[in-house]
Amino acid sequence: MDNMTMTETARLIIGLRAAGFSEKEINDFILFIETGEEQYKPKKAE
Repeated sequence: MDNMTMTETARLIIGLRAAGFSEKEINDFILFIETGEEQYKPKKAE
């Protein structure tokens, strides 16, 4: 699979903001995608 372009990345961030993600949640999600580390994995909202 090809790498995401800056436009695709920006659209992802804008979409996550529109969905109500906080800046920290967005950062953690992107870190999880890039690293696969469990500490950044999104958790289900209660």
